[in-house]
Amino acid sequence: MRDRVIIAGGGIGGLATALTLHQIGVSCVVYEAVREMRPLGVGINMQPNAVRELYDLGFTQADLDRVGLPAREWALVGLNGNDIYSEPRGVGAGYHWPQYAVHRGHFHMMLYDAVIARLGRDAVKLGSRVNGYRKTPDGVIALIEHPDGSTEEAQGALLIAADGIHSSIRAQMHPKQPPIHWGGAVMWRGTTWGKPIRSGASFVGLGTHRERVVFYPISHPDPKTGLSMINWIAEVTLDNSEGWKQSGWFRQVETSEFIHHFDGWVWDWLDVPAMIAGADCAFENPMIDRDPVSTWQDGPVLLLGDAAHAMYPTGSNGGSQAIVDARTLGACMVEHGATVEALAAYDKALCGPISQLILRNRGAGPFGLLNLVDERCGGTFDDIDDVIPPEERAAFMAGYKAAAGFAIEKLNAAPPTIAPGVRVRSTAEV
Repeated sequence: MRDRVIIAGGGIGGLATALTLHQIGVSCVVYEAVREMRPLGVGINMQPNAVRELYDLGFTQADLDRVGLPAREWALVGLNGNDIYSEPRGVGAGYHWPQYAVHRGHFHMMLYDAVIARLGRDAVKLGSRVNGYRKTPDGVIALIEHPDGSTEEAQGALLIAADGIHSSIRAQMHPKQPPIHWGGAVMWRGTTWGKPIRSGASFVGLGTHRERVVFYPISHPDPKTGLSMINWIAEVTLDNSEGWKQSGWFRQVETSEFIHHFDGWVWDWLDVPAMIAGADCAFENPMIDRDPVSTWQDGPVLLLGDAAHAMYPTGSNGGSQAIVDARTLGACMVEHGATVEALAAYDKALCGPISQLILRNRGAGPFGLLNLVDERCGGTFDDIDDVIPPEERAAFMAGYKAAAGFAIEKLNAAPPTIAPGVRVRSTAEV
């Protein structure tokens, strides 16, 4: 058992890591704090670079269609309802792979079910939180706590920390890290059944940095009603000089607590107050991230996913990056074995550029175009070309795609991250 890889956290990054390690022949086990896996959350986007990796892990378009639908368009709209920018997404944009808008909880359960089917039920230890680690001459010991207060120690060759933005392992690795960073934006999230607009699978951003709404369908239309599950995010920027005053970072709220911010946001093609009011429930959380750190590695211990690079969701690529992390780690193990050297190669490849992406997302990411329009004309205009020339808009978006790792030409030309059928020796054989 000491030769296996221990994965702390059974979220998207942790499960993608388990599936990747299984694919290349590396023994692993996942420790997850929750006692029962349930389909929690609302909508997220899987960018083409992540969908490519999911296909290489053996998932199919039919699998993804059960948890979401391919996105066809990404659009920004001004306060008077006029288009600022729009572009096709996925295969319509020229990628070899689609972009998928998925229900996060259903997508998560798809990964979990695959881990159980491929690795066995004992591969995921529920009700087991990794609170810290102790390095040893031949590996690492994970310190685990259970809900009843009991503890245990698990020995492994490597420890992969995919335990999220509140990572205990990151806190031990970087004890002087600053607290969670909140830039002042508060998000309310929900889902409402409605008729998809524009392309029928469009991601639409509307507003400014002060108030903004984002929405997109995360299910195929019901054959009988024509309605899809519409994921929406309503966002307001507040004075954050005194910090976050709520007792927690996530809570369920009534829509009446925030819907007034969007009074009058009604056009012939969209009624924002009605969309918000139609939700079964809504959840509030501040838009938070963590300052980048100098390294994600401490010998046999590695940070991955939000534990490494929690970022604002402005680029719709947090979940995608967690999957790319897992696949990059697998590729490093193919080259170096399940060793400390593989972790160092991963850290060298990703820590620097993804840390820059964290900071870029703080600057509103691709939504920065909305802010430019607000600065130049207050958000209302007749012809967007008079406000921001087409070349400037295109250059802005191209810069973000390149930083986020899904520039079309580069991604389409790249070989598979992990070649089909390749396997590495287990740590016992290295």
